Amino acid sequence: MYDYDVLVLGSGPGGQKAAIATAKLGRRAAVVERRDMVGGVCINTGTIPSKTLREAVLYLTGLNQREMYGQSYRVKENITIADLLSRTQHVVGREIEVIRSQLSRNRVALLPGLGSFVDEHTVEVADGTGPASRVTADRIVIATGTTPARPSTVDFDGATVVDSDGILSLDRVPQSMIVVGAGVIGIEYASMFAALGCKVTVVESRPRMLEFCDIEVVEALKYHLRDLAVTFRFGETVAAVERHPRGALAVLESGKKIPAEVVMYSAGRQGMTAGLRLENAGLGADARGRITVDEYFRTSVPHIYAVGDVIGFPALAATSMEQGRLAAHHACGETVQGISPLQPIGIYTIPEISFLGRTEDELTAARIPFEVGVSRYRELARGQIIGDSYGVLKLLVSPEDRSLLGVHVFGTGATELVHIGQAVMGCGGTVDYLVDAVFNYPTLAESYKVAALDAMNKIRQIEWLSD
Repeated sequence: MYDYDVLVLGSGPGGQKAAIATAKLGRRAAVVERRDMVGGVCINTGTIPSKTLREAVLYLTGLNQREMYGQSYRVKENITIADLLSRTQHVVGREIEVIRSQLSRNRVALLPGLGSFVDEHTVEVADGTGPASRVTADRIVIATGTTPARPSTVDFDGATVVDSDGILSLDRVPQSMIVVGAGVIGIEYASMFAALGCKVTVVESRPRMLEFCDIEVVEALKYHLRDLAVTFRFGETVAAVERHPRGALAVLESGKKIPAEVVMYSAGRQGMTAGLRLENAGLGADARGRITVDEYFRTSVPHIYAVGDVIGFPALAATSMEQGRLAAHHACGETVQGISPLQPIGIYTIPEISFLGRTEDELTAARIPFEVGVSRYRELARGQIIGDSYGVLKLLVSPEDRSLLGVHVFGTGATELVHIGQAVMGCGGTVDYLVDAVFNYPTLAESYKVAALDAMNKIRQIEWLSD
């Protein structure tokens, strides 16, 4: 009756996994995507380019080696945008090849163009090279992602005033930059350009940055960014940006004026739903372009699903992949469990942050007792070998049943290390497992044992005093 069992709009992490999961279940699947955007925003302008850029920055500046070889150490003295982007373009190209290959070998049809609803089972696909075609599907998954939100009062020109997509198109490394917004994306780019020697000023209307993170970890990050000459202006709002031939001038509502070569706005993300003609399918989106879904990622029209950034928080590539897989299974009539509440958060600042579970502030507010176990990289042989003296791993442990309530990591390899804690928490393990486990030596993973012993010693002292 229909051309496809499941039609997916968008080939980012969520859409790609939804299509492949459909194919693995023996159903007919297709993906609608623009010719030049296979892999979606994640591969082309978002996660992969920014994280590759970060890796290039770390390597070329020699930043991680300065603890050993001195603050003047550099791999390359004059780093250009071409140096940075050559690595980025290589990785992006390879990732696109991988995605095309995965879709092809799973017999997922790739329909080039932009999709929009004709009715709740029909999508029109227009690629601008000829007349639009129409395809029908029993189930449809919306995975169109987001685009940087652009305040209407700001005149973006792609050179002096840019968003997080435009930052990758700069023709040079600026000497100075203003980052408006201290969210994840803003702080990631602020740390990268600061590492390149750019004088960065971060303007944020809220009183602090990364409010969902452990406050001790955020303070440690602020210390390191200030060490890279980053200036923070919290509680400040940009009233206007004036463009001049030699740069820009940001005028704050408080009256301050900040000069810089480039101003980057990181004002959140906007769901890419404006061109979908959702009303033809009986759907709508909120002011930020986001679509509401239930626990199975179904929209208000039961056979239409939505996954990924277009449904809002947490808007991470990792969670989007799992959402896409689960939505496809549900669409194909498979029994699915809800998405796991244990979702690790990774922030690729310099140094990086990753955490899982609850923070100290959340536990205190909920009146849940906990003990803290801390391990510092400088006390680990591996930390000394790699020259990371500032890294820290923190375990929040229940003194009642010794379960892990939260894992917070700051420093080299944080986004990798957090998964050990995730495995223990996911399997219902306790801090006793980490105390008794043998870790390879010398490794950063050994920090779990050190932190676990620290927590257990504190719990034991309380028990001893209570006897």
